[in-house]
Amino acid sequence: MEINVKKMKYFLILKLMLVSKIAMSQIMLPAYQGVVAKIPTVVTPAFTCSTSTITDVDNNIYNTVLIGTQCWMASNLRVTKYNNGYLIPLDNSGGSTGDVSTETWTARTSGALTVYAHSNGNLITYGYLYNWYAATDSREICPTGWHVPSDAEWTTLTDQLGTVSVAGTVMKSNSTLWTVATPPSPGTNTSGFSALPGGWRRSSDGRFVDIRLHAFFWSATEFNTSYAWDRLLYYNSDDVTRSYTSYGRGKSSGASVRCLKD
Repeated sequence: MEINVKKMKYFLILKLMLVSKIAMSQIMLPAYQGVVAKIPTVVTPAFTCSTSTITDVDNNIYNTVLIGTQCWMASNLRVTKYNNGYLIPLDNSGGSTGDVSTETWTARTSGALTVYAHSNGNLITYGYLYNWYAATDSREICPTGWHVPSDAEWTTLTDQLGTVSVAGTVMKSNSTLWTVATPPSPGTNTSGFSALPGGWRRSSDGRFVDIRLHAFFWSATEFNTSYAWDRLLYYNSDDVTRSYTSYGRGKSSGASVRCLKD
């Protein structure tokens, strides 16, 4: 009998403790909810082309521009890594001209980047020159959610700007970096594309050519095993030329890259 009384007292104490714990939690819950309600919610601003910027894996920041329905980077790519963090090999061979006996650029059949005349000033102004293998590598060189434009997407751009015969004028930056031509063909940059004459590096001999004369951009579209479609803007013309080969512009050429939002 004494044992049963002890058991009853024990269970009674446990029950009282449980009831007290439940009551206390009910008292504390509103206060806890009030604290949670006061914690500010972090809201990521919605991306708006032309006013928002994008950042690559090297933390380079780019302005953007809306042209028609397309959202473009407003300056040339200057990233040194693919999106998975792997370095894109830098080729600084060939001296300032690029074509001396030590050059290795022409032999490359995988992704690489270079700087016009290996000049840091040119890098700051024009960005890197990439071969087509880097531009189209599956590890991707554009920021997440962006891509190297296809041949068709470049055509959409130039059609939006009034066809290839006049689009060059509104795409070229209004900058003294463009060599003055006779007759003149100044850029107005009314599109906001802000193209600069960064030149390119030839696949035939590794030579750096046409800085201040031409802007040369890759598309992601292959023409055949040796060539890919590209776009060129000229200092002395309103045109935007769609081509795949001339003057040593194979896939191992070095060209500027602009990224387009997915």
